[in-house]
Amino acid sequence: MTAIEWKAALGRRTLLGSMIALAGLGCAGAARAQPGIVDLQVVNRETGQVLPVWGQGGRQFVAGDQGERYSLRVANHTDGRVLVVLSVDGVNIIGGETAGYNGRGYILGPYETADIRGWRKSETEIAAFAFTALPHSYAALTGRPTNVGVIGMAVFKERPAPVVSPLTASPPPRADLGRAPSGKTGSGSARQAAPPVLARPPVAPPADVAPPPPLPIPPVEKPIQESSPAVQNRYADRAAPAPRDEKLGTAHGAREWSVSHVVPFVRATTYPQLVRQIEYDSYANLAALGVIPAPPLPARPPRAFPGALGYVPDPPARF
Repeated sequence: MTAIEWKAALGRRTLLGSMIALAGLGCAGAARAQPGIVDLQVVNRETGQVLPVWGQGGRQFVAGDQGERYSLRVANHTDGRVLVVLSVDGVNIIGGETAGYNGRGYILGPYETADIRGWRKSETEIAAFAFTALPHSYAALTGRPTNVGVIGMAVFKERPAPVVSPLTASPPPRADLGRAPSGKTGSGSARQAAPPVLARPPVAPPADVAPPPPLPIPPVEKPIQESSPAVQNRYADRAAPAPRDEKLGTAHGAREWSVSHVVPFVRATTYPQLVRQIEYDSYANLAALGVIPAPPLPARPPRAFPGALGYVPDPPARF
């Protein structure tokens, strides 16, 4: 189960992991949810604010605005490394394939937090996430509009390294073994002691003990936050504002610098320990669906003719 980890300059250290498909991968319903091991938030990059989450019927929603760039903030709350497979609109954000648990993802070190800012294009570039109208989303433009409007996260713990301990050596032979009682030796003694038991010589542990062959899993990428963002024409890919009732998607935005390298990672299991998804749309659409409560009506309704309270007054008196 080899994994490749990419290190990208993004400000905080993150790890990117890629895994090949495994036979018998668990389905979403079989995932063992462990809330709290990894947190997922959506951050508005224009303001730096975390988008509030609204709940309805067990689902979670955030509201976005067209043209605004966003990032996915993932935080590892465990003392070990984890692999975080992320999807946007049903598409894996690293490989671009239709998302599955066996896809590539980011590796986070113990108690590490990272902001994932876009679709990975290479070892040195990403394309920024930006809210846009559904027809202009990356998923729709690649013929996959069915799952536009959802962000997904599947978390895998790392398989612990095998512990190899040396064999315990037997005690050395006693000096009096092979002697007859009372100091008499030889076959003529009626009470000759039993023949000596030779102790097994100590067995030193092998110089190199290889772990058992892992299951086949491939490269994992590890980005490290961007140190000097090369961001130009950030809004070049923004589409014209869509009607208020048009569903939001995620655009394949402007290119940004993000260096990476690879390291190994082995999944502890073929199923994720945590699966979470956050749906998104415009504020107006979520309010229309009842996800976001509508603002209360004013206590006093407005009046079309606030000054029509009586008759025509006399003109002012002239002196």
